[in-house]
Amino acid sequence: MENTYLLINFLTVLFPVILSFDKRVRFYQSWKYIFPGLLISGLLFLFWDYLFTIYGVWSFNPDYIRGIYFLNLPLEEILFFVTVPFACIFIYECLNYYIKRDLLVSVSVYITYMLILLCTVLLVLYYDKVYSLITFGLLLVILLLAQFVFKLKFLSRFYLAYLVSLIPFYIVNGLLTSIPVVMYNNEENMAFRVGTIPFEDHFYSMAMLLLNIMFFEYFRKRAKEVYVSAASGKN
Repeated sequence: MENTYLLINFLTVLFPVILSFDKRVRFYQSWKYIFPGLLISGLLFLFWDYLFTIYGVWSFNPDYIRGIYFLNLPLEEILFFVTVPFACIFIYECLNYYIKRDLLVSVSVYITYMLILLCTVLLVLYYDKVYSLITFGLLLVILLLAQFVFKLKFLSRFYLAYLVSLIPFYIVNGLLTSIPVVMYNNEENMAFRVGTIPFEDHFYSMAMLLLNIMFFEYFRKRAKEVYVSAASGKN
């Protein structure tokens, strides 16, 4: 069915959009902080996506897409980098609202160190696999920046959101890889799968989500600073 991937995108974002207008979370008020980051991170990941497609890291089953392409990428794949981060930032914000206690704050730094070590080891072991190399390398760089350069205080909140986001991750990626809509070349990855999902996808998803949340928090903080500065000027 040619609408399959488009339908998966639609369902991914449907409930987050509808629930954005919940009177408690009021997620719609934060949309303006999301889209700049979606654009920036989307360009980065679409660049890799384009190269992965060109070099045969993965391909798209023509039976399940509309056949509309931009730079060799299906329209649905481009939408994926909007719908999935949007839905996951929604999860992040809901958890921040409903769970006031920072549950992972005491172990966050250890999680980061463990991930940095794991990415480094896997990067060395699978440097000759394109998908593995880029995925582990990209997440490693983002984690190093988050922990040691920007010293982000919300990493513990992000890790909780990521754990919860694994539920829709397994549903969406499970559908994409089992139908299959997206077909992976095992010569360019570890050839180890969780069900039908390549192991690297977990790290690819984490890199994409963390980068989007970093931009989201940056633009939100910046807007607040501008508002406070303007308010102070009036006084």
